[in-house]
Amino acid sequence: MPSLIVIHYTAMTTAEEARDRLCDPVAQVSAHYVISSQGRLWQLVEEEQRAWHAGAGQWGTLSDINSHSIGIELANTGAQPFAQPQIKALEHLLGGIMKRWSIPPQGIIGHSDMALGRKIDPGPRFDWRRLALQGLSVWPEPRSGDDFFRDSRVFGYAMPEGGEETLLQAFRDRFRPGATGPLDETDRDLMADLAARWPVG
Repeated sequence: MPSLIVIHYTAMTTAEEARDRLCDPVAQVSAHYVISSQGRLWQLVEEEQRAWHAGAGQWGTLSDINSHSIGIELANTGAQPFAQPQIKALEHLLGGIMKRWSIPPQGIIGHSDMALGRKIDPGPRFDWRRLALQGLSVWPEPRSGDDFFRDSRVFGYAMPEGGEETLLQAFRDRFRPGATGPLDETDRDLMADLAARWPVG
């Protein structure tokens, strides 16, 4: 039974190109859903079946993410904003999946969250806060924190092979897009809130 939903971007020119690749056995990749920039939705794999979208990575204690998640691919090269019709279709889809499988908002993660140092999608242009305002993801508010990396493990991140800078960048791409420089108080305070309110358990 899925406990996570993983959001990706396709990094391909068109949704149709991505759809066809995800249906090609030679490619050895698949996803449950693809959403075009116009909001068109294709379901490629039944939700209760395993799709090969996540690859190597970890979230909390889960290391076989494909067996525990539903993968949603957004048609986007990674270098452009996400279109409004696409995001609206995603929001509608997320609400239904979360209800069907009793997946809480903290179970909605990015590919970059569980594949630290290997994947960067959906990237800093994706509006996680918009989803959180609708109960479709989480968004932190600052609280006093002192150990960013301890709290990151409580929230669900696993320290990547690339080390602390890789984890910090993935966190900032999601929760502080555009932030630069060394780890600071805001990073610590936001991660403390994520750990306190949404521990991976």
